[in-house]
Amino acid sequence: MSELVTGDAVVLGLRPARLPSRALASAIDLTATFAVFILISVLLAIASASLDEAAVAAIVAASFLLVLIGGPVAVETLSHGRSLGKLVCGLRVVRDDGGPIRFRHALVRGGMGLVEILMTFGALASVASLVSARGRRIGDLFAGTLVVRERVGASGRSVAVPPPPPWLAGRFAQMDLSAVPDELWLAIRQYLTRMQQLDPGVGRSIADRLAGDLVARTGTAAPQGVPAAAFLAAVLHERRARDARRVFGEAGAGAGGVVPQVSAAPGGSAAQGGPGRGPFGGGSRTAGGAARAGGVREQPGGDAAAPSDGFAPPW
Repeated sequence: MSELVTGDAVVLGLRPARLPSRALASAIDLTATFAVFILISVLLAIASASLDEAAVAAIVAASFLLVLIGGPVAVETLSHGRSLGKLVCGLRVVRDDGGPIRFRHALVRGGMGLVEILMTFGALASVASLVSARGRRIGDLFAGTLVVRERVGASGRSVAVPPPPPWLAGRFAQMDLSAVPDELWLAIRQYLTRMQQLDPGVGRSIADRLAGDLVARTGTAAPQGVPAAAFLAAVLHERRARDARRVFGEAGAGAGGVVPQVSAAPGGSAAQGGPGRGPFGGGSRTAGGAARAGGVREQPGGDAAAPSDGFAPPW
């Protein structure tokens, strides 16, 4: 496991790809690339039969650079680091900070790949990968990239997304979530599962930034006095409830359209610290709709207000 620290001081646990899997992915990529190069060469030879030898040589050299270098660069750029071989082997190229690569990263990797893979038949890349602690070749060092494993086995212990406070559940049922991209949902989910491991100041800054991005996408501001972490948890909970209703119908979302979040621990108690309580605190609602635990009080019209002593994430 390799620990990469993002610009927001979030530690990402990634598994660097080692030489065997990288060699297999490169072999698949080279096979596909040479097949395309041979096909294009045959077509160009037929089309340029009437040209002189100098023109044919120039066309062959241009097609060589375009297919064997430009092709992999374009594929890695457009697929954000997943070529055909890497897709088959479950690998991906990412930046040193764990983010997706861009054109300049793919260009440096492709240019260095001409030297360390094609010109030396992969010997230089193999030696560099064996020497590197994270299995990086020279192109990765110059580009600031890392090849990681996307498909890894289950670790046996998964971290569940914490449920929102009971008094926020269902409060954002009318929010328009259609403009929120998958990347932002993933960032919110990763933050919520790791927020207890973060420094308090860093955690608050990340939550505020993610909440600002979410507000900009939805056009709905967070309720007054609700911390950013609780707002993120409630909106993510609402999205999961909608997905459950879409797939399983009303029954699949649980009573009142709420997705069950708390799993039972041995002995019948809730895994998150007791019935109706999650890592955010708060109380539970009775059958009559009144919130009697955790200091939650019922407002006129049936809406539950925040606990009088405030609401704080677990830091």
